[in-house]
Amino acid sequence: MSNNFLGLRTVGYTVSDLTKAKEWYSNILGVQPYFDEPFYVGFNVAGYELGLQPEEGTVAKGDSVVTYWGVDDVDASYKRLLELGATVHAEPMDVGGDIKVASVKDPWGNVFGIIYNPHFKQ
Repeated sequence: MSNNFLGLRTVGYTVSDLTKAKEWYSNILGVQPYFDEPFYVGFNVAGYELGLQPEEGTVAKGDSVVTYWGVDDVDASYKRLLELGATVHAEPMDVGGDIKVASVKDPWGNVFGIIYNPHFKQ
């Protein structure tokens, strides 16, 4: 049996206001979307995709899955995210091995994690 998994590719978030979410994520990521349609907005973040989709009906958003985006400075990135309208999900903490993590909720309630992990190359 072969392993068909090729690694992470895309993280998708549902949002109630696609236009505002596109502006917010463009600001925090420092890049403009490479794909921009009314049904989907995609950002290329260092070879990984963050996708935004408009909410259709009621969407349950949970706190149990966190995708961590690599940063050079968790504390500074965390502070900036809060200044730009995110809310606290988990404050910065050292989890051992010189790894530091934190997470916030974006203005639409999606969990957005950040991580500094010196064991992975950029």
